[in-house]
Amino acid sequence: MRVLFAGGGTGGHINPAISIADYAAKQDKDFKALFVGTKSGLETKLVPKAGYDIEYIEIQGFDRKHIFRNFETVKKLISARRKCNKIIKEFKPDCIVCTGGYVSGPVAMASKKMKVPSLIHEQNVYPGMTVKGSANYVTYLALSFEETINHMQHKEKCVVTGNPIRSEILHSDYKKSREKLGIKKPFVLIFGGSLGADRINDTVIGMLDRISKDNKIELLFGTGDRNYDKIMNKIKESGITLSDNIKIVSYIDNMAECMAAADVVVSRAGAITVSEIAALGKPSILIPSPNVVRNHQEQNAREFENKNAAELILEKDLTSDALYDKIMSMVSDKDRLKEMSENLKPLAKVDALEKIYELMIKMAKGDRK
Repeated sequence: MRVLFAGGGTGGHINPAISIADYAAKQDKDFKALFVGTKSGLETKLVPKAGYDIEYIEIQGFDRKHIFRNFETVKKLISARRKCNKIIKEFKPDCIVCTGGYVSGPVAMASKKMKVPSLIHEQNVYPGMTVKGSANYVTYLALSFEETINHMQHKEKCVVTGNPIRSEILHSDYKKSREKLGIKKPFVLIFGGSLGADRINDTVIGMLDRISKDNKIELLFGTGDRNYDKIMNKIKESGITLSDNIKIVSYIDNMAECMAAADVVVSRAGAITVSEIAALGKPSILIPSPNVVRNHQEQNAREFENKNAAELILEKDLTSDALYDKIMSMVSDKDRLKEMSENLKPLAKVDALEKIYELMIKMAKGDRK
């Protein structure tokens, strides 16, 4: 089976596509994948590292505040559609899988023009503009939540699959991962997403000195690619001396091992992240981004909090002292960690890859709705 994938911008769009491709490759010895992305997103690093070929198009989102800037967006969309038509014609895919980001729009549109069946996957409860706009062009709308159907115009195309979770996440092991990473103490993993989060980064800087001096936990802090140099300069200017129990990196490229080894995860509440946290049963402190469509991250976090499966700190309440106290309270209470881990089990959906692959097979065989 030959499959064209489209997903770009952040790891939340790219990693699901890579997970689907990896799963399909294990099922089909003749599987061939080609990715479509932009040169401005993380796909430039993640896709080649995963061993897949990628073609690039130029596309950007519509600007709701500055309408006149959208003339340029429309021009790029028209050009991107033409290039996507060409890519499809040359690659000859049996089906197309889109996982979000602006790049998915022109690929979905081209799929209908070139008469190749396609699906687009929505990770969150509330569908984004790209998914809504692509609904007219795709064969299936693969959704992560049942509730999302209520927000879609083409309900007949909707299939609830859940969020794809990377195979290495599903098969990771707490003890083995800690041994490989050399973890001896309670281990806390903090990251603000693939691109980082300024508010979380600044908050973590404010507690690094205490963590370093207390030496009670081991900490891995992922700043995001674009923030690393700025963060390290701030740490230096603040006169903070980092002890061996603290490691700071720009991007966590072995996330499966690190998350498996963690006792507590501190992160945003994006759909893929909370799905992986649930699958691993990891106690977490969720700090939802307030700058997302319809505040979907807070809704994700509230669902976990209501099930007593995670702690929640809204960004308006986020301080270094509040985060430090919450972390230390959790790592010192093993019964609480165990309870949260147990409460995560009903929230975990681990068969999304199988469901999406089944849709791919249907499309490739021409067995469609």
